[in-house]
Amino acid sequence: MPATPTRNQKLDLRITPQAKSYLQAAAQAAHRSVSEFVLESALAKAEETLAERRAFALNAETWEAFSKALDAEPRDLPVIRRLFEAQSPFERS
Repeated sequence: MPATPTRNQKLDLRITPQAKSYLQAAAQAAHRSVSEFVLESALAKAEETLAERRAFALNAETWEAFSKALDAEPRDLPVIRRLFEAQSPFERS
């Protein structure tokens, strides 16, 4: 069984008394401490937010167009070609 990572970082936030009461009530209903409830909720929202940036769904027609675009020969874009041909400003003496 893997060891549980040590929680040694702290996150402070300021909230209204109403928000604190609401979180306390929700934590109690979930049989969690407020810290556990807030951490679990925040991590779930973070996972949801980041998943939206990693995965996307396409219908069959859109998938076909996407696949064709990926498989197509690259277009010649003179502006991009010049950019890659130019000396990097970090390499100039």
